[in-house]
Amino acid sequence: MFWSALGLAQAPAAEPASVSSFLSAYRLGAGDVISVRVFGEEDLSREKIRLTDSGSIFMPGLGELAVRGNTLGEVEQKVVEGLKGRILVNPKVSVSVDEYRPFFINGMVDKPGGYPFQPGLTVRKAASLAGGFKERASLSKLFLIRGDDPQQRQLKVDLNTAVYPGDIVTVEESFF
Repeated sequence: MFWSALGLAQAPAAEPASVSSFLSAYRLGAGDVISVRVFGEEDLSREKIRLTDSGSIFMPGLGELAVRGNTLGEVEQKVVEGLKGRILVNPKVSVSVDEYRPFFINGMVDKPGGYPFQPGLTVRKAASLAGGFKERASLSKLFLIRGDDPQQRQLKVDLNTAVYPGDIVTVEESFF
């Protein structure tokens, strides 16, 4: 395929943007802001903790916890295991995302830059947040680099492709 010859991977067809499946599978990364609530134990709860660059948080009674790459359920389990027996008999813990790390959009949009992520985001919606496409934008030359891709491969995408926190969307110029 032409894109492979250029070293570009073809992105999978548009993924359905189911918010509930996104939240259960979402993996935390540096820059996310979370709250950890230990029910009935306000002194052990933390509100609006921003993950450090190394992807960790500090929890009272537990110290520093590495949570980068974990789902919310996995973080809840880490906190429960850390508190159970030593500090509490049967801890009840809830973890939620207060702010997702931003996504970025550049190229032929009115206001390129970083924007707060929202579940259900697509390339089309990302462009709308950035003020819309410029007149010379090519809707067939849309590329995306996934925020969690260590190789930072550029994928060719369409308007309905899902965008996730940390992703970089590029809108190329049309020459015709």
